Amino acid sequence: MFDRVLIANRGEIAVRVIQACYDAGVTPVAVYSDTDETAKHVRLAAEARHIGASVARESYLDREAIIGAAREAGVDAIHPGYGFLAENAAFAAAVEDSEFAWVGPPSDVMADFGEKTRARTLMARADVPIVPGTTDPVADAEEVRAFGEEHGYPVAIKAEGGGGGRGLKVVRTEGEIDAAFEEARREGREYFDNPNVYVERYLDDARHIEVQVLADTHGNAIHLGERDCTLQRRQQKLMEETPAPGLSDEERTAICEAARRGIAENDYVNAGTVEFLYQDGDFYFLEVNARIQVEHTITEAVTGIDLVGCQLRVAAGEELPYTQDDIDSRGVAIEFRINAENPDESFAPMPGTLETYRPPRGFGVRVDDGVDQGDAISPYYDSMIAKFVVTGSDRSEAVRRGKRVLREAEIEGVPTTIPFHRRMLEDEVFRSNGHTTTYVDDRL
Repeated sequence: MFDRVLIANRGEIAVRVIQACYDAGVTPVAVYSDTDETAKHVRLAAEARHIGASVARESYLDREAIIGAAREAGVDAIHPGYGFLAENAAFAAAVEDSEFAWVGPPSDVMADFGEKTRARTLMARADVPIVPGTTDPVADAEEVRAFGEEHGYPVAIKAEGGGGGRGLKVVRTEGEIDAAFEEARREGREYFDNPNVYVERYLDDARHIEVQVLADTHGNAIHLGERDCTLQRRQQKLMEETPAPGLSDEERTAICEAARRGIAENDYVNAGTVEFLYQDGDFYFLEVNARIQVEHTITEAVTGIDLVGCQLRVAAGEELPYTQDDIDSRGVAIEFRINAENPDESFAPMPGTLETYRPPRGFGVRVDDGVDQGDAISPYYDSMIAKFVVTGSDRSEAVRRGKRVLREAEIEGVPTTIPFHRRMLEDEVFRSNGHTTTYVDDRL
């Protein structure tokens, strides 16, 4: 195991990795921008290194500054968390070429799965179902038009390097193609430095199901069950639960085994998430997130396995301490993303100071956060305040506990998504598992 690890991130995921380091007997080293000089992850780390000025986001994207901080701190490895540089294959390659270990998948595997058309080809070769669409970038709007004529509408035009809804344009009529094609290319170029786009059938009534996977350098690859991440706004997740309700045992086995097979046959290492769209009894590969996910917490809650700790062990060259037969998920877990946003104003971010912050406690409750009372939610970063995770013996108990937790929490100084979550737990469509990925945007 490593002696010292630098965490190239901030907020609640930096706190989570810091905690995993302490649990593993590893010294955690934080990084911070001017904006984050007194942030919680800085306060909790054994030491911290300054990496940039208050034009905040760029600080955590500065590869040279982060690697320089790692050298100054004398660490053994770099953990990227999620977001920022976590899925940047060039940064991973730079770390691999340095004296530090990279706590994540190999950079060449990241590059393969980062290009969505390449990822679709690789997964299809592993006999993983993919959404009908192109496996090569489309050259112009005419190719999109031809695809729409053959497969019908709606279709999705997607940036090859996209994610999180960026570079995704849904086309419902032929007349929308030209503008959507150019906009998807523009967003791909702007956000991912890749203007290439591809096209696929758009599933209007789909659910979003993802599978947590782990693999080591000794040839072991396992899955830790699936999560339902269907409740979204503008392709951004709001609430997640595991296991995914409504799947038959056969469907659950098939989707989890497809994910495990897909990563095993493509030399994947470390933690990752294989995402699928599910509709009318069929599931289709969507993408691989080559990193730890925000919602890893609920998988940890039902399996009892420390996923971040596993990441550290795998990166240190150790063998996974679990086989597939060891994975025994129990009960149900739900995660509520508590963001400083106003749900009544299209979830607009609302930065400010947490004048009051009293998270919920009690049996069956876990809180992951990167703030304490009196801390500020900065306009420069993601608006997440915390993640409230509840567990129950079944979905009904988890929902009841969720209601209690959302009522118990006290947050003042900024609006939050708590009222939205409370509404959803009373919503009959959600309660009966009738919602889809477009439910919030289209009907609420």
